[in-house]
Amino acid sequence: MDLYPSCDGIDIERGFSMDITGRKLFVKALEEEGVDILFGYPGGTVTDLFDELYKQDSIRVVLPRHEQGLIHEAEGYARSTGKVGVCLVTSGPGATNIITGLADAHYDNIPLVCFTGQVPLSLIGNDAFQEVDIVGMTRSITKYCVTVRDRKDLGKTIKMAFHIARTGKPGPVLIDIPKDIQTASGDAEYPDHVDIRGYKPCNSVHVGQLKKAYKLLKSAKNPLILAGGGINISRANLLLQQFAEKMNVPVVTTIMGKGALPAEHPLYIGNCGMHGRFSANKAVSECDVLFSIGTRFNDRITGDLNEFAPKAQIVHIDIDTASISRNVVVDVPVVSDARLALEKLLEWAEPKKTKSWIEEIHAWEEANPLEMRRDLGMTPQMIMEHINSNYPDGIYVTDVGQHQMWATQYLTLDSSSQMITSGGLGTMGFGFPAAIGAKIGSPDRDVICISGDGGMQMNIQEMATAITQGAGVTVCILNNYYLGMVRQMQQLFYGKRYSATCLRRRASCPSNCKGPNPSCPPYTPDFVKLAESYGAYGIRVEREEEIDAAFAEAKKHKNVPTVIEFMIATDEIVLPMVKSGNPMSEMILK
Repeated sequence: MDLYPSCDGIDIERGFSMDITGRKLFVKALEEEGVDILFGYPGGTVTDLFDELYKQDSIRVVLPRHEQGLIHEAEGYARSTGKVGVCLVTSGPGATNIITGLADAHYDNIPLVCFTGQVPLSLIGNDAFQEVDIVGMTRSITKYCVTVRDRKDLGKTIKMAFHIARTGKPGPVLIDIPKDIQTASGDAEYPDHVDIRGYKPCNSVHVGQLKKAYKLLKSAKNPLILAGGGINISRANLLLQQFAEKMNVPVVTTIMGKGALPAEHPLYIGNCGMHGRFSANKAVSECDVLFSIGTRFNDRITGDLNEFAPKAQIVHIDIDTASISRNVVVDVPVVSDARLALEKLLEWAEPKKTKSWIEEIHAWEEANPLEMRRDLGMTPQMIMEHINSNYPDGIYVTDVGQHQMWATQYLTLDSSSQMITSGGLGTMGFGFPAAIGAKIGSPDRDVICISGDGGMQMNIQEMATAITQGAGVTVCILNNYYLGMVRQMQQLFYGKRYSATCLRRRASCPSNCKGPNPSCPPYTPDFVKLAESYGAYGIRVEREEEIDAAFAEAKKHKNVPTVIEFMIATDEIVLPMVKSGNPMSEMILK
């Protein structure tokens, strides 16, 4: 009989490792996975895990001010670094507050591993304090989610989580850990690999199908490459450029695919879709082969499905089998990672005679250029142009709304810059915390957050997180006093009935107000004063001549955010625009 059977996981008499608590294995697992940053918010069911994290110094714990901000920060970190973002929140409201971020990561294929605390096993199903079925709630918006019900499964489950999150089509995984599993003892070993029955991520390409796709492209007279976010996720940007150059085929992108080809490249036409360039949408409508890589063909790209690319045979290369022909029926499906497919395509690529086709596209651009008026004061286009010149190598993080579309239209990305935005879910409140996460993950990069006055207020409490973490993000708020994108739809399609979109509106305002007038109340809050109250810097810009000076001031503050409030006209709208559900050929241009 052992005199001292165990002491903190060490068998004294035999001198080798035995059982350790679940909380110790949790930290060990994170260290084994190479986790250096954890975004966490404590609470009753995760106090043991945070106590264990306190005892180590290899993992930096970032404490945000709200769980939604926390998970968006993890998304920004993951997008800027290519690593898995890791979250830790408590049960109940802590868990439910990350649901929006899980859905956002799901639609935009961001690798996250999110740990939630849970009440002890014996209390599950008893309506215990802060008990929710978070696994049931998030099953449709995660790649994998599970409650750990046996201590012996903890290590294997965490290993599975990281493997699933980062392989195949990346995405979020949720692991729910009951409090008693955290304190129970079990095997100290953390597996070095995992085999998951039924989960076989694509790591090859069907050469025969890819050959069919290539032959179709080679035979086309008016070919067009459509590049989606899959190009950026797989880091296949240079391969795409080489392929397009070898074939001499023009390229359009989705919003998530922006940056797949340098903006100034002669073969790049621009974004297509609801707010895409006229020439890009026209090219999609007129091409005879649409060679798409890494896109889901969502409704913002296709418009009326019956009228999408009506003259084209369509190739669809995507890592996710379920995405192919789900929205658009295609002629040649190819299940493959974008990088693998392009590597093989480059072996076959030969130049095509596309001069006349490219000239036709350029003529469409000359006839309907993407340009805002320059005689009515400072415009969003001017702001984006000054961002381009002041931060050519920046990480641009946008919120959702008109400013997002202006950013996708006028920012000029190349191999040295990056755009992070919420594309699939369109999450207002994403931009600022995601920018903080991007800055934490890439501290030596300039990170520029582009937000609207509405979206900024959804997670503005994260200014405290930016201050405490030394995240010197430059925040550009385009303030037009309204929820601009909804107001734009009300202006164009709802008879200028601006219902619930004016952010200056007070209870004393008339119910049928048609827009700004001299009697409007002042805007709340004062963003400059609010920034200063947190310890950040605040600047208000009203004329184009002031923009460069504001950015020069922001660059002086490396470890403290600078908020620059740009006062833009209320009636500026995003053009071109296609009404939801209409064909992409029916663009509103003026």
